[in-house]
Amino acid sequence: MSEKEKLQTNGQSAKLLEVKNLRTTFHTMSGDVQAVRGTSFYVSEGESIGIVGESGCGKSVSMLSILHLLDDNARLEAEEILFDGNDISKFSTKEMRKLNGKEIAMIFQDPMTSLNPVFTIEQQMRDPLMRHLGLNKQQAREKALQMLETVGIPSPESRLKQYPHELSGGLRQRVMIAIAMSCSPKLLIADEPTTALDVTVQAQILDLMKQMKEQYGMAVILISHDLGVISSLCSRVIVMYGGLIVEEGQIDDIFYRTAHPYTAGLLESIPKGDGSRLMPINGTPPDLLNPPVGCPFAARCKYAMKLCAKEMPPAYTLDENHYSCCWLHHPSVKAKRGSVKLV
Repeated sequence: MSEKEKLQTNGQSAKLLEVKNLRTTFHTMSGDVQAVRGTSFYVSEGESIGIVGESGCGKSVSMLSILHLLDDNARLEAEEILFDGNDISKFSTKEMRKLNGKEIAMIFQDPMTSLNPVFTIEQQMRDPLMRHLGLNKQQAREKALQMLETVGIPSPESRLKQYPHELSGGLRQRVMIAIAMSCSPKLLIADEPTTALDVTVQAQILDLMKQMKEQYGMAVILISHDLGVISSLCSRVIVMYGGLIVEEGQIDDIFYRTAHPYTAGLLESIPKGDGSRLMPINGTPPDLLNPPVGCPFAARCKYAMKLCAKEMPPAYTLDENHYSCCWLHHPSVKAKRGSVKLV
């Protein structure tokens, strides 16, 4: 019996994606930018996870690394990137082209720049259907029309003939979701899918993604800097900072049993609705041209000790599926300081 069959027998979902020790470096004239510095995580079949952190922490680069969509100046290293049992870190460009869009789909951050301005919506939806599913033009057009209806776009017949600039931001994002979902992928990666949208449209897009997930039974990775957006769709959360994962846990762990000072800072910057003042995280992110040897958050952390700047803390297991990389969890520190209430 395979590992997947054993998990299913025990009522557990098999791992669809498992990333082990991912490192991505960009060669620049100023030096090597260590954008991702050794991250490991997994996504089970049908699971929704969120990756949260401020700009430059490595969220998007991690996902682009998995899909091999990096610039020529990038170097990708990983022990393994297992997708559906295959190590795709060793895949060629040709092999990844067969996988991307069919098995793994991605909704990019800005639909205006992700959609090609010189092609109609029909052309941009039709081409991947013909390439991945082997449909002819008429079949691909009918499928594209069906997908536009599925994502709630009014007058889909006329929309197919339009260009991206003729659509609103919300409609463009729905088109991106329709393209991503058209081949029924096993994994959907959504990179800031609600950025630059107003609150009402943002809620509509998140509701649509929930419906599509339930309808197709796919796994979802949602990238955001906003824990409020993450909480609406995800059951498990990964918190990144300085190219590293600093905390990981179930949604309740992150919100109600916060274990890392950076996560606490993110929560304090979310509007509460009670008129309380927002608390910013003082300081600036680390320079990934010369990343710190210790905890990347030490320079901005009000709980920092001398040890924090000298050595990177290990991942402490706090509960089942809840981990935090912070020296506050070391037994000797806890014995001296006691439990520190972060939020």
